[in-house]
Amino acid sequence: MAQVSATWTRLVSRARLQRSSQCLSLLDSRAWIFGGELVPRQPVDNQLDVINLEPSPASEVVTATLPAPTNAPTPRVGAAMAAVKDSLYMFSGRGGISMHPIEENGAVWSYTPSQLAWNLIAPANPSAPYPAGRSYHSMTSDGHDTLYVHAGCPNEGRLSDLWSFNVGSRSWTELPAAPAPGRGGTSIAISASGSALYRMNGFDGKTEQGGTIDVYDLQTQSWSTISFNPDGRDGPEPRSVSSLLAVSIKGSDYLVTMFGERDPSSLGHAGAGKMLADVWMFDIEKRKWAKIEPTGETPAARGWFDADVMYSKSGDCSIIVNGGLAEDNSRWGDVWKLQFASI
Repeated sequence: MAQVSATWTRLVSRARLQRSSQCLSLLDSRAWIFGGELVPRQPVDNQLDVINLEPSPASEVVTATLPAPTNAPTPRVGAAMAAVKDSLYMFSGRGGISMHPIEENGAVWSYTPSQLAWNLIAPANPSAPYPAGRSYHSMTSDGHDTLYVHAGCPNEGRLSDLWSFNVGSRSWTELPAAPAPGRGGTSIAISASGSALYRMNGFDGKTEQGGTIDVYDLQTQSWSTISFNPDGRDGPEPRSVSSLLAVSIKGSDYLVTMFGERDPSSLGHAGAGKMLADVWMFDIEKRKWAKIEPTGETPAARGWFDADVMYSKSGDCSIIVNGGLAEDNSRWGDVWKLQFASI
């Protein structure tokens, strides 16, 4: 593995940004944050918070809260969001007094910043199969026209299914399910080349999952598994509600996983377990893990946060992290930037 260095920088801390189980996606050098909870099982409002990550001058990070239009998603936690071209797309989550999964019959919410508008995109064929409503699932996109939704928690149990949604044709396709067990709080990422999906970690209802990277080949539509020793030395420990992101640094492709919960709370979603504060990088070509020891001030351990990848105009790669749950069951309101450099 080529040597990669990384540096943490705290960008901003705001009481308004305190939350866990929220959505964060990057679009046009801005971080868009929706949903989550400050008090367990009580979704925050349905406003969008936006952070300009490349302001002028660069030292001034600007945050804003956008009023929710009349047609906006209901407040929710445990949803998932990803960007395609000039819009953000969000699927399901849980909310309401019952905190059951929000069932919108396969519809996907779309937000287009240039129009300051949300739209609920229903499937073109309402009788065609679609993924059930769920929470604590994972979603990614190829950046062009397709979203991928995986696993999560329906009304009962946990899922291992995989679906794709073409935003142009507004059509769902069920793909082969990932290897068992079903899980919530898992993570997926699509490789920078767009050839494969990678799935890691999660909670199956009894134990945190680890020691494997499950790979879905988008051409052959088949799964394979890469196994490793999850001892915290050769590879990352088992965990859930962490992150998995694909990055490209100087022409080399990597996966980055960080933070997460390693021992669940006896209170379930209402409590906090033991949290991790580590950062790991997986060389996709060499199939090898390396623990990254970033310089700079370090974020505290957390899970139930969200993160996304940003490339600057010069091509530099970084990861933006917001919020999450601390071990004392409080919520973080900070935003961090993890900047990578090839040595």
